[in-house]
Amino acid sequence: MKKVVSMRNFIAAAMLGIVCAVGGWFASDAGQANAARPPLEGTMGKFQPADQPRPVPDLGFIGPSGAQASLSDFKGKIVLLNLWATWCAPCVKEMPSLDALQARLGGEDFQVVALSLDRGGRNVVQPFFERLGIRNLEMYLDPPSAAMGTLKPRGLPTTLVIDRDGFELGRLEGEADWNSEEAVRMLRHFIDDGVRPTRMMKTSG
Repeated sequence: MKKVVSMRNFIAAAMLGIVCAVGGWFASDAGQANAARPPLEGTMGKFQPADQPRPVPDLGFIGPSGAQASLSDFKGKIVLLNLWATWCAPCVKEMPSLDALQARLGGEDFQVVALSLDRGGRNVVQPFFERLGIRNLEMYLDPPSAAMGTLKPRGLPTTLVIDRDGFELGRLEGEADWNSEEAVRMLRHFIDDGVRPTRMMKTSG
């Protein structure tokens, strides 16, 4: 009887050791992965990096000139695609920070695409921009809200970071201060390194 109990204890101890070892491996691996990512602090703590590179569908919308445009027009740039509407209070609150971010980083390597889902289109968005003093963002319009079905955001505002090849690096749901030092640091990481999440999380082992 003692031998049976002893054997059971041995098996239980061995299984516990395996569980602890596996748990330690996952913790170590996760720690290395997190260390490889850019720091996500403050308002960027809500940013959700993509586990795998996800190609973003070539969403069509109305561009600043009134002509048809699409996401593929921005290939070669890091794109911050912000889905918003004038009736969305958190969207309104974060809009000045997006405007300031475009003034700060916008250029050959980076573009804020603030895509309005207002049904009224330009007739609604233009006076809104004028009222808030938005000077750096261009007007991108999606009156039929096609982006909702294509990108499947859970609400507004939702902001996607898209790499130079059209892959989603991650998204942030809800309001954020996009001109904060945390946001700029994260975006500069993507602009300078052009790293997708799978490369960022790859360890030396």
